[in-house]
Amino acid sequence: MDDDDAALWERVLTGDEAALAMLFDRHEARLFRHARRLLTAREDAKDAVTIGFFELWRKRESVRLVDGSPLPWLLNTVSNCARNLERSGRRYRTLLARTPVASNPGAPKGPDETGVLAALKRLPAREQSVVVLTVLEGYPDRAAAETLGIPVGTVKSRLARAKAKLREEMASIEGAWA
Repeated sequence: MDDDDAALWERVLTGDEAALAMLFDRHEARLFRHARRLLTAREDAKDAVTIGFFELWRKRESVRLVDGSPLPWLLNTVSNCARNLERSGRRYRTLLARTPVASNPGAPKGPDETGVLAALKRLPAREQSVVVLTVLEGYPDRAAAETLGIPVGTVKSRLARAKAKLREEMASIEGAWA
């Protein structure tokens, strides 16, 4: 479609997301170049443009058009977003520079010496997913069943089989250490 900005804007005001997408396609490159000039990181420039369009949609009832186009409003909003992102990044970098580097003694530094993760990986994928959701992540059986799209009874039986297999493997590992 070859609608001008004013016609697209009328559609946006009625809640037409496709019209917003068309405005995005029309102005995104220009807004990105504008944000890129203001920011040091390319990803931040993308974020500024995305936030600008999000705000355009969110505040569409109060946006002031210039010559029937939201582009000036978008340029201003992207500029503000770019400044906010740059300021936030500067504060974050300053905080990181002041934070002492500490090692996490609880974090594993090497391979799984107990063999538990290796044993978990040897389980069939269907049993692994049940163990991860219920045991490691702590979800109730019903939530795991909904997530996996299986009955609760199937979750319970897979969990029982997985625990039995893991128990056997752990016993054999302990026997090897003894």
